[in-house]
Amino acid sequence: METIAIPAINLAPIMPEIILSCIAMLLLLVNVFVPSESKGYLGVLSLVGLVATAASVVSGWGQPVAAFGGAVQLDNFAVFFKLIFICSAALAILISDKYVVREEINHGELYPLILFATVGMMLMACGMDLMVIFLGLEVLSISLYVLAGFNRGSLKSNEAGLKYFLLGAFSTGFLLYGMALTYGATGSTKIGNIAGFVATNPQVATNSLFVVGMLLIAVGFSFKTAAAPFHMWTPDVYEGAPTPITAFMSAGPKAAAFAAFIRVMIVAFPTLKHDWTDLLWILAVLTMTVGNIIALSQDNIKRMLAYSSIAHAGYALVGFTACNPEGVAGILFYMLSYTFMNIGAFAVIVLIGKKGEANGNVQDFAGLGQKRPLLAAILCVFLFSLAGIPPTAGFVGKFYLFSAAIKSGYIWLAIIGVLNSAASVYYYLRVMVYMYFKPSEEDFDWVGMTPAIAVCLLLCVATTLVLGVVPGTVLELAQKAVQF
Repeated sequence: METIAIPAINLAPIMPEIILSCIAMLLLLVNVFVPSESKGYLGVLSLVGLVATAASVVSGWGQPVAAFGGAVQLDNFAVFFKLIFICSAALAILISDKYVVREEINHGELYPLILFATVGMMLMACGMDLMVIFLGLEVLSISLYVLAGFNRGSLKSNEAGLKYFLLGAFSTGFLLYGMALTYGATGSTKIGNIAGFVATNPQVATNSLFVVGMLLIAVGFSFKTAAAPFHMWTPDVYEGAPTPITAFMSAGPKAAAFAAFIRVMIVAFPTLKHDWTDLLWILAVLTMTVGNIIALSQDNIKRMLAYSSIAHAGYALVGFTACNPEGVAGILFYMLSYTFMNIGAFAVIVLIGKKGEANGNVQDFAGLGQKRPLLAAILCVFLFSLAGIPPTAGFVGKFYLFSAAIKSGYIWLAIIGVLNSAASVYYYLRVMVYMYFKPSEEDFDWVGMTPAIAVCLLLCVATTLVLGVVPGTVLELAQKAVQF
């Protein structure tokens, strides 16, 4: 009788995903037996699972290992991004504590969905095969579709979920079609094999099938990063989704899209580098300009931060366009910084908000500086960082990105980036003007700090300031992470 040899499978590269998936499934089971008033314990268990996952991720630093025929690779690049995803998930869970009770949506499914979305993001970061990246993207997207429409009693949340589902599916079609064309031109979906095929068959770079495949993949990822002109879904979805989910979507999934985008373009399409950097130059300028100009006229604070998020994707694209180690390391540093400063800002919005998010306009922050001075000061730290004012992490991140662009010869791109960053100061300062120089129509007596949000704000403020004052260690780690 012939014996069947089962090949040894190295699960180390996907051990963080396995741990987090098991925790998420366990939470779904526990949720059935936990009464509604005790759903908060599921958040605590989620945080414990994220800590365990982070420990598994960190153990892979400096020890790159591949598995499944090279389809998955846990290297420093993946480790750095996975830690960003874990931070974004943990912060989102912390600020959900008060919100879900206030909005009466304290359903236990919230936490497993955030964890499953994080699993999808981690697969995108470590995927070395287009199909693995697509699998991770779908796990992430399906979870986010549900999370965006999680508040079933809110028409805006329902609209956000539906719009995100329709436009997300539409953009996924572009991405999948681009992957199919690339496979047709090269005969492989593995990023390394595609690069090897192009190196041995340079004439494929002029193959229309290959070029169109690359362009469609770029379009698909542009949707996911909310780059203009593929940003149309962002403001409505960010405004309608529950605020903690908006915070989560603005940080983790955006970083995951950049992780996969960078890996695919730099590794698989190096021969077309001149073409796609020209394309990214245009996307960066459009994204920064559109995001900042439209943000200037927004009264709703979540829509303002949505367009701000689009502009920040443009800043990251500046580093991507530079396409040098400094530029890619700058993106890693900026995504980490942006996670803390943006989710921190949303944490303050959660505290200020009323049931139904009825007071979500900039004008509703009038007098906050007099009534809640500490909360107003904390929000100012995050707004200054988002505007790129020293000594904050946002300033260091932008400086690094624009310096990388100058080093690669994109001087005008850096100048446009600086001008856009200067323009953004207006709508961030507008919030501060209302907080400190406009008379208060509210006493903000409903604002109550929970331990979870206090921890979140403390972490976000500390990280934003520490990375702005002493960024050296994290920058060095980011530089080590981009050695593909």
